[in-house]
Amino acid sequence: MNVHSFGQHEGAPIFEATIASKAGATAKVLTWGAALRDLVVPHGQGKQRVTLGLNSIEDYVAYSPYFGATPGRYANRIANGRFSLDGAVYNIARKPDEKHALHGGPDGFGHRAWKLGPVDASSATLEFDSPDGDQGFPGALRATCVYRLLEPATLRIELSATCDRPTIVNLTHHGYYNLDGSSDVRDHELAILADFYTPSDAELIPTGEIRAVAGTPFDFRQPRSIRNSTGQLYDVNFVAARTPDATGLAPIARVRSPLNGLTMELHSSEPGVQFYDAAKLDCPVAGLDGARYGAHAGLCLEPQRFPDSPNRRHFSPCRLTAGEVYRHVSEYRFA
Repeated sequence: MNVHSFGQHEGAPIFEATIASKAGATAKVLTWGAALRDLVVPHGQGKQRVTLGLNSIEDYVAYSPYFGATPGRYANRIANGRFSLDGAVYNIARKPDEKHALHGGPDGFGHRAWKLGPVDASSATLEFDSPDGDQGFPGALRATCVYRLLEPATLRIELSATCDRPTIVNLTHHGYYNLDGSSDVRDHELAILADFYTPSDAELIPTGEIRAVAGTPFDFRQPRSIRNSTGQLYDVNFVAARTPDATGLAPIARVRSPLNGLTMELHSSEPGVQFYDAAKLDCPVAGLDGARYGAHAGLCLEPQRFPDSPNRRHFSPCRLTAGEVYRHVSEYRFA
């Protein structure tokens, strides 16, 4: 276990904690956005970096498209930045040029300094207090993010929250994964255990439909390359086929690199997963080891409640009341 300074932002100190498994996996976690900055897993006779990250707090503040962050209070999109709760209408902060709220607003959890809680050799806890009215959301909310490395090479992420009056909450992990260090992950093989998805309009707001993946470019029920003949780009929520395993988590997705055979399995408690192929990624500064992150340099599998759920009663519930505990557990298992 190792904790050191990663700089500061607006007077707030930013720390980085390094955790490890006995098998040789290591993860570096920032208090900025509760972000996973680096993840290296044992592979064959060596090790493989499997996530995208940046080199300074200045780069994260200026250029990070949520690299490894924990967005909130509501991850993903809320149509028109507006929702109703118990008869009251709430307007969520948006960037001046944006119509819809994204990831809890421009000053959401993924762009804030969290506090470092308990840290040991294989786990790190981060905590964040969001006051009533923060980015337009009702109620004071306390969020906790725990990163754990389980043997031999599993990253377990435990997200929880409590509030003092009714609010909405949807936290996720926004890691960008690349299993072989190539500049383009579209030749990675992907399987998503989902018979249905939630189609969206041109502005990536769900239409309200829950549509079968069969016969569409969104059918990943059998492993296949992300690259496809239709030129389809992916930034869409899938309805997870939730059959829990022995850990109580449901297998949701599996990714494999054909170059080195490394696999990543996602298991989660959540009802949906947003698959983003990073088609719009264009980071102007160097990443880890000087890597340049352009389009498709990584992929995101974000377990969560469905986007725009506050405005869609038939979507996954996202209401949290005082006395309840929001819990989300996901594991990224490498082999």
